[in-house]
Amino acid sequence: MRPTVKDVAALALVSPKTVSNVLGGSVPVAPDTRSRVEAAIERLGYVPNLAARGLRSGRTGIVALVMPDLRAPFSAEVSQHFVELAHRRGLAVQIEQSWDDLDRTRELMAQARRHLVDGVVMNPTTAEERDVVLTGGGGSVPLVMLGEVLQDDVDQVWVDSVAAAARMTRFLLALGHRRIAMLGVPGPDVDTATGAQRREGYRRALAEAGLPVDPALEVACRTWRPAGGFAAMEELLDRGARPDAVFCATDSIAIGALSALWGRGIRAPEDVSVAGFDDIDEAAFAAPPLTTVRFDKRAYAEAALEHLVSRIDGSDEPPTRIEVAVEIVERASTRRSTGR
Repeated sequence: MRPTVKDVAALALVSPKTVSNVLGGSVPVAPDTRSRVEAAIERLGYVPNLAARGLRSGRTGIVALVMPDLRAPFSAEVSQHFVELAHRRGLAVQIEQSWDDLDRTRELMAQARRHLVDGVVMNPTTAEERDVVLTGGGGSVPLVMLGEVLQDDVDQVWVDSVAAAARMTRFLLALGHRRIAMLGVPGPDVDTATGAQRREGYRRALAEAGLPVDPALEVACRTWRPAGGFAAMEELLDRGARPDAVFCATDSIAIGALSALWGRGIRAPEDVSVAGFDDIDEAAFAAPPLTTVRFDKRAYAEAALEHLVSRIDGSDEPPTRIEVAVEIVERASTRRSTGR
């Protein structure tokens, strides 16, 4: 027989209402109580009846998560955390990909307006995509934004990419590097808010050090996956611009760059230091392991879900912008300059 809320409550030694509060997420529950309820849910294999809940509340029990590129490890990791956290609340997740497809974004917002999902977490990459979301129903649908495309009148979870990129560039400068390239800057038909902000931070740190911006050391990436990083690194080397360090806008770009350097017989970090951004799972297993900017992607996903559930439950608090802290993780892909 399928376990019920009452079965979970009996095993966890709490009331059925407390179990509902844990599943709904909108009412504070003591951490030890929440842990007992979650352990009971897992032990019994309890699955909420979303259809029955929807009939009572007018909700579907489904929330949408829209990420730029589901092939990218960063999107995959954030999605995995979001799905697991939503599952603990008894919510199903509809995952969508939005990269370069404004029509799909419009259709998703139309679905939300038709109440096919209860709310949307969206990671727009451009101001144009953000505007499509907002004009497509963002004012009437519970909505939380992820990422660097800022918007004042909706909840947002973000990383300050300008400050973080400046911090990584200063780290490379402190190692004695002076010809620091950047891969993943904006370029023709490649204009993301993330790339623009990380380039701004990179340039800011160079200016602080009294170093000029060299356009030959900045390369756009057609895709923000290893293939894009490989092609960008090849282009940089073909220009004859030999840097002593390379800052990449993402770890995926950096992994591709490392492969291109290896193919040219250029050693990292002996000849060129390489650094990335995001600390994806693969970063620690690159060859060599990748120095990167780390932030807690689980906390990133959790903050978005918390705010979305609050809005679905009718919160009218002013919109908030939650910044997730970053740190530099130093690994073997960078080393102090030998002054060659």
